[in-house]
Amino acid sequence: MRIQDTEMRGVKAILERKEAELDHVLRNRDGIAIEKSADQMDEIQYASERDLAIRNVDRDSRLLRQVRAALQRIHDGSFGTCIGCESAISPKRLAAVPWALCCIQCQGNADRNGQDVTESLGKTLVSAA
Repeated sequence: MRIQDTEMRGVKAILERKEAELDHVLRNRDGIAIEKSADQMDEIQYASERDLAIRNVDRDSRLLRQVRAALQRIHDGSFGTCIGCESAISPKRLAAVPWALCCIQCQGNADRNGQDVTESLGKTLVSAA
């Protein structure tokens, strides 16, 4: 089942809002600043907070690349098609995860095998960023 034009416009709007939100979040990198303290416990706390901030930036950056890749797929007409089996991704899945690359079956297989489906699409993700 293919996604309709009106649904496609809605998904595109959602993706554009998510892109703007992530772009705004990623511009604020205050938590990554290296802070020094005379107290060793404070140093440990600062390092822990910095590590968490770096992980969050990494996660948000990866999601931003996925969102931009989804917008590119809308533009080139391949949005909603699984990169694994080339079947249509269900509208329910796209409603829940509009940047999804795979149908639920292919995503499940990748998860069970410990694979990151974005690695197989690295070229597209890099060009979308």
